[in-house]
Amino acid sequence: MRLLENKVGLITGAGGGIGEGVARYFAKQAAAVVVAELNETMGEAVAADIRAQGGQAIFFKTDVSSKENISAAVQAAVDEFGALDILVNNAFAPTPNVLMEDKTDEMLQQTLDTTVWAAWWAMRAALPHMRKRGGGSVINFYSIDTEIGAWLHADYNTAKSAIIGLTRSAAAEWGRFNIRVNAIAPTAMGATFHKLAAENPGFAERSASMRPLGRCGEPEADIGPVVAFLGSEMSRFITGETIHVDGGLHLPGYNSRPADILVKEY
Repeated sequence: MRLLENKVGLITGAGGGIGEGVARYFAKQAAAVVVAELNETMGEAVAADIRAQGGQAIFFKTDVSSKENISAAVQAAVDEFGALDILVNNAFAPTPNVLMEDKTDEMLQQTLDTTVWAAWWAMRAALPHMRKRGGGSVINFYSIDTEIGAWLHADYNTAKSAIIGLTRSAAAEWGRFNIRVNAIAPTAMGATFHKLAAENPGFAERSASMRPLGRCGEPEADIGPVVAFLGSEMSRFITGETIHVDGGLHLPGYNSRPADILVKEY
């Protein structure tokens, strides 16, 4: 029996990067998968490829900044597969990398909408279906950027801090429904990584050298199994936890200060 046999999982932002890796690994572990993705071309391609390889998957066009759209994605999972057992809140819409004093209210609002509000809406939409199922698992995505106060990510760091509060609160309250809520802080070679590597010679090598394990993560092979573990019965006694899945990067951390920022500015 594979790890996620007879389970239904919904992964937001599953059209590429880490979300795609998680969706593909879920399918290999026999889960029925909802690829909840805004980009129709990418999302449908992932779902179609999973089906072509013998898995169960549907694509549902999902704008995570819309409460109605997220609720519809959850309902699509139930309509198509009869239940929802695992919710993975991965998607977010990035804003420009600028200093905190240059971040606009609109940038912060966009980040909050696609992280904190998105997870809040998805979790509340999933709750009645998981209760009916007798339990379930929610996996929220956190970030090491928050822990080091990553430069140029003030809005993102703020939102991801809130994700931990949401995760712990839901874990405390929803345990009575046998619903486990955990977070992971992953780093892997997703779309942003490949973009930076293409634009900055040596970036991939430097990134690997920062990690005690000496390599960068693969979305499917390195991140997918941890998310699947948290969604499976193997983690039935784990809730309210945050797991770093980053090759040990959180141990040394990293210096994110841009080289062109002066030490003192008056």
